[in-house]
Order: sequence, then C-alpha cells, then structure tokens
Amino acid sequence: MLITAEAIVLRAIAHGDRSVVLKAWTRHAGARSYLVRVGAKGQQAALQPLSRIEIIGDERPDRELHPARSVRVNRPFLRIPFNPIRGAVALFVQELFYRVLRAESADEELHEAVEEIIEAIDSQDDLRWLPHQALMRLSGPLGFKPELPEAGLDHFDLQEGRFVPAGIRHGHLLAPPLSTALSELIRSEFNAAPAIVATSEQRNELLDHLLLYYRLHLEAMGAMRSPAVLHAVLG
Repeated sequence: MLITAEAIVLRAIAHGDRSVVLKAWTRHAGARSYLVRVGAKGQQAALQPLSRIEIIGDERPDRELHPARSVRVNRPFLRIPFNPIRGAVALFVQELFYRVLRAESADEELHEAVEEIIEAIDSQDDLRWLPHQALMRLSGPLGFKPELPEAGLDHFDLQEGRFVPAGIRHGHLLAPPLSTALSELIRSEFNAAPAIVATSEQRNELLDHLLLYYRLHLEAMGAMRSPAVLHAVLG
C-alpha cells in the first residue's frame, strides 16, 4: 500500500552503490526502515540525521524493509546546520533516539516528545541543559519518568526511579548536590532553560548518571559514544 508519512531520520546506512537503508521514526507506525535510491536532486538534505521529512513508501505488513518512492525535507532547520553547539546536541539526541525509539507501532505521546526535542535544539537559546531535558522528556512516554521528591528525601535511587532518605547503601544512589539538581530538572518546564545552579563538571556528571538511569531501565540502551563530544563542546 502506498502511503505518505511524516518521519524523523534516525540513520541512513549505505546499501549497495545507489541505495541507503533509512532508519526512521514515523508518526503513523513508530520505527520503520525504508530502502531509498539516492541521487535525486536535493535528496541529500533529507537523509541527514534528525531531518523532518515526508516520505512516500510502499508499505506491506509482510516486509521489514519498505521501498520508498520519494523522500523530501518537510520542515528545514534554521539554526542547527550553522552552529557547532547545536550540531553537538543534535548528534547526542540522534544517537539517543536511535537507541530508544524501537517500538514498531504508533505512539502519539512519544512522537510529540520527539518533535518537541528536535524543535528545541533548533530554537532554544541556552542549550546547556537541553540533553538532560531531552532525557527527562522521553522518560515519561517510555514509562520510567523519575518521581518528584517528598519532603526530607534528598537522595535519588537510580534503580527505583524515586527519591529516598540518606542511609541506603548501593552503587546507584545519587546524593546532593546532583540529586538536588535532578529534582529541579524534573520540576522545570521543557521549553525553557532550567534555573539550576551547578558547575560544568556537575552538569556533565549528572548527564552521565541520567544515561546510567536509562541503561538500568532499558535493556537494549547500551553505552553512548556522543556524550564525550558533548562534554567537550558545552564545557
């Protein structure tokens, strides 16, 4: 069946001399793989990671790889291609999406989160906390959003996803000031930079702990490569 769909490019993998396998996240069906013949004018921009595209594909239930008739950019970026900081954040988010967007079914709540994160990279002025915010924004529709702390609870248990009192001893406990920064992050609005007082070292350390949190709750998550680049660029 021929369909026209909105999609987010996750990755393009060479397939022979004149084709690529396009890994994409679609609004109508979740994760999808398309076989795209390359060479059409203006097509290269549509194959870049995180590009918001319109794809016309021949989709059939018995296939894992769907032939694409055409691929074009639907909404071009205004700032990401011209700013190295935005590029580094986009690289991180692209790798994150590729690892966690695996469901092969429509999920409107998750798709909305994906769209919001991508738009924020292109439009938000202060990006220092955006990688952390992206992880928080996705954790809700993925099913393991951290709970807000109750009074007197100032340590975050990465295994349980909630704040606990001091004194619990295991290797996945986040103590102040990182747990304090996390509680402020959970409370913050996504579309604005959070007012968190932290050094760059603490910001980087908190991001590493949030990625550990993802690995504890998503079996196929694995260790990401892009945070090292992100730490170097954001400081």
